[in-house]
Amino acid sequence: MFMRWSWVVVLLLLLPGAGGAQETVAPEDFDATVRRLEEAISAESSGEEEAQPEEETSPPATSDSTPPWTNLLRMDAATLTLLPRRGEGADEGFVQVEPMVALGKGESLRLILGAPVRLRLWGGGEGAGLVRKEDWDTLSDWGQVVRLFMAGGDTPNSVWLGMMEGYSLLSGHLVRRYGNRVNPDYHPAGVIATGTVGPVYAEAFVSDVLSARLTGAEVALDVQHVLFGHPPVPGRYTLALSAVHDWGRVGGTSRPMTLAHLDATALVLRRGRKGKRVEAHLLGGWGGRPGERGAWGAVAGVGVDALTPTVDLRARLEGRLQRGGFRQGTFGPDHELARFQVAGPASVPLAEASFPEGTSAYGEVILSWDAVRLSGMRQRHLFLSLGVEAFSWGRVDVDGRVEAQLFHRDFSLGVGGLATAMGQPGARYLVSGEARWRFLGGNLYVLGQGGTLLFPTPEGTLRPGAFAAVGLGVDNAR
Repeated sequence: MFMRWSWVVVLLLLLPGAGGAQETVAPEDFDATVRRLEEAISAESSGEEEAQPEEETSPPATSDSTPPWTNLLRMDAATLTLLPRRGEGADEGFVQVEPMVALGKGESLRLILGAPVRLRLWGGGEGAGLVRKEDWDTLSDWGQVVRLFMAGGDTPNSVWLGMMEGYSLLSGHLVRRYGNRVNPDYHPAGVIATGTVGPVYAEAFVSDVLSARLTGAEVALDVQHVLFGHPPVPGRYTLALSAVHDWGRVGGTSRPMTLAHLDATALVLRRGRKGKRVEAHLLGGWGGRPGERGAWGAVAGVGVDALTPTVDLRARLEGRLQRGGFRQGTFGPDHELARFQVAGPASVPLAEASFPEGTSAYGEVILSWDAVRLSGMRQRHLFLSLGVEAFSWGRVDVDGRVEAQLFHRDFSLGVGGLATAMGQPGARYLVSGEARWRFLGGNLYVLGQGGTLLFPTPEGTLRPGAFAAVGLGVDNAR
């Protein structure tokens, strides 16, 4: 089964103030790992209130209280095996060592530094070095040293630096559920900045701070604020303009591309009381490729947001029209692989592919639920994120992830998948999963991870592969 088992030693050093541990890191999905690192950093500043029923929580801190600094120093080791599929490639085995240092101040400031170093046990062919070369052979790969930097928290003026997974640029009609590390040999750090001035809210991003990759921004205008002054409900009627540029300088056969989109949103229903809120909005928009006649698209739809102490639900349903090679959500979960080879019958790089004209229906659901009380990423029994788009000419794209906490939160399970161009020859499928079981009071846990990968080749194609990892960890994050 191409797998060698070896003992792993996990050394955890905790400075006073906070505790935490990170799971074995697989090459594909760092999202859940970053979430748990955030949990560890904010554990002390947020207290233990998320583990208690709402009526038993302690009174909130006074407005003049200052959240304490928390810090974490940690070393982690595990096994990792990269496996071939369909007879292509050879298996490789590694011991993965990962040092980490983290600092945090409440919910508004967090810094996490650390990167996995994979030391070869076997495989790789003649001349293969001790350290896996593909993890550090470009300038962009050094971005993985910054696991997370965040200033401003959830406030309108904030900066975030690190991995981008499932990222959508505001309206999401150009950048939707994008991931900058779906390529297992490419480990950049992206940056997102948001800001507001009066009736204007803006968000900008760069997918790779050390290389020319994707750059974009969206500016939203609160129309009611402009016409009638500060409204009681901000954002009831908005106009937004977004633009994204692909520099086309790195990664596969690429060429520069610029897309723009204009969106309008109207809040048509808002009900809320005592911690519960329901909102419904209508949306519509038009976009295209500046300078290219006939490349355009239109969209119309409806969205619903519902929030209670135990449920956070966001859903949208859209009808879309594509003309001249333009499509909504061009920069999506499969984009960094499509640079090398698009999914479907063409099997050519994205720069040489032509997207068919037609229509599509797009639906998305993001659900968080907890039987006791939601507390961000730290406490939720169920998390579900699913996006589906069905095209009139027979193609279906699906991207989703589900996570669950079971057995008094001692067992956590996460499964993710990406299916592109289903219903056509050359469809692409990627899956990954992870499980963690805590025992001995929750301070010790065992971990297993596995899934499929697509590795870029020097010829510009994608080679199918898989990964498997096992590990043992200890922490005091509980």
